[in-house]
Amino acid sequence: MSQYESQSLLGHAHPTPSTWSSFKVTCASSYVNYFLVFVPIAIIYSVMGASSSVIFSLNFLAIIPLAKLLGFATEQIALRSGSTIGALLNATFGNAVELILGVIALKEGLIRVVQASILGSILSNILLILGFCFLLGGLNRSEQKFNVTAAQTSCSLLALTTLSLLIPAALYSSVGNNNANGLQELSHGTAIVLLIVYVLYLLFQLKTHRFLYEDELDETELPETSLLFSVITLFVVTTVVSIHADYLVGSIDGIVEQWGLNQTFVGIILLPIVGNFAEHITSVTFAIKNKMNLSIGIAISSSLQIGLFVSPVLVLLGWMIGQPLTLFFENFETVVLFASMLIVNYFDPRWSI
Repeated sequence: MSQYESQSLLGHAHPTPSTWSSFKVTCASSYVNYFLVFVPIAIIYSVMGASSSVIFSLNFLAIIPLAKLLGFATEQIALRSGSTIGALLNATFGNAVELILGVIALKEGLIRVVQASILGSILSNILLILGFCFLLGGLNRSEQKFNVTAAQTSCSLLALTTLSLLIPAALYSSVGNNNANGLQELSHGTAIVLLIVYVLYLLFQLKTHRFLYEDELDETELPETSLLFSVITLFVVTTVVSIHADYLVGSIDGIVEQWGLNQTFVGIILLPIVGNFAEHITSVTFAIKNKMNLSIGIAISSSLQIGLFVSPVLVLLGWMIGQPLTLFFENFETVVLFASMLIVNYFDPRWSI
């Protein structure tokens, strides 16, 4: 256990915030929380059976502040547990939104939406979020320091994950639609391997090489909420998100028809905006505070969790409920994913010290 953890978890360096003070701090944590007014409004209109456009728009706006609350609660826990577990918690509960959306869409048979959301989530994390971290974190600094070994290790694992997702595309290019069963079987086998790799990744990050991912202790920043309140917030908000996600996914077919969109656009662009909002805000916030190990850890870990955990879980769940979800993406999407991985995996090491 690190010095930070022993002081935070076992010591008595600062008083424990009360439940009421924790509630007030959480409510005032961000201007985004004003959007919480859409939570009851979205539920009321969804129950009343409003149009698909209204249901989608209201639930879309309701999930954004809820995702921000998830990010704030995990940030408070990270101040007690250290940057490694903090980054893991941020990525896990941030991706809880994607997992919930994916499970509900899979049950509805929206295979294309699920596949597009997987791809969109990975791309938004490794390109949009990570790019904002470097941009905004370096605005008022000549350089930012982070552990190059940890970053390169995570990027290498991201490359392995991406290559694993390219295997079904290679099979499809060879046999086409003539062997659909073989493509599903290959995806099932790949999903199992990816889950095994994810368990090994957790062992590497949390046990054998934990020191690589830890930021230095910031004595000036202390938790503003109690640990119990933060944990309860995580589970309550996750439950509420699942309710809104159910209504959101149920309105996708309607907005595709009314707005003239296609399911691929909804999956790649719209759903990742909702699902990755917490990681985006939290990761950029830590980058601005010059906590680059934690910031990069959230962005890369989120992509790794999508590729190593969320996508194989959805594939195996589809296998169990009879939905033919595979890890095969369209050719253009496959090229974009591979090119994005190369950009992130082989960034110039002179950017860091």
